[in-house]
Amino acid sequence: MPTAFARLYADLAPAVAGYLRVQRAAEPEDLTNEVFLGVFRGLASFQGTETQFRSWVFTIAHRRLQDERRRLARQPHFTAVDAEISMPGGDVEQEALDSLGEQWVMAMSQHLSADQRTVLLLRTVADLTAEQVAQITGKRVGAVRALQRRALETLRRNLARKGVQI
Repeated sequence: MPTAFARLYADLAPAVAGYLRVQRAAEPEDLTNEVFLGVFRGLASFQGTETQFRSWVFTIAHRRLQDERRRLARQPHFTAVDAEISMPGGDVEQEALDSLGEQWVMAMSQHLSADQRTVLLLRTVADLTAEQVAQITGKRVGAVRALQRRALETLRRNLARKGVQI
C-alpha cells in the first residue's frame, strides 16, 4: 500500500503544486501535502474512474486553497524573514530555466481575473473537463467555457503586445 500512495503522490503532486503555486498559495508545498493528506484519508470512500479521481483530487486542492485564503484574510499579515540559505547544487542551468519559466507564467497569469486563472489552470494543468471544472468551482459549464475563452484571448493579446507570434 505505501508504494501505491507514493505512486499517486508522484503522479499528481507536481500538477497540484503547480496549480497552487500559480494561484499564489502562501505555501504551495505545504498545501500540496495537506491536499494529499486529505486524499489519503478519503481514499477508502472514493469510488469512480481514474478521470473522476483526478477531478476529486483537484476539488480537494481547490477547497484547501479557498480555506487558506479565508484563514489568511482573518489573520494579520506579517512579513517573514527568510532565514533559509540557498546552497548551490544540482543542475544550475535547469534550475534557472525552471525559475524563469515559473516567473513568466506568474507574470502572464496576473493579467487574468481570479476566475479565469482558476478555470484555465484546472483545464490545462489539472487536465480536467469543463464539466469537472464547473463542478469544482460551482459554475455552469457555459460559464467555465466562456471564462476559458476570455482567459486565452487575454493571454493571446498580451503575448502579441510583447511581440510573441502565436
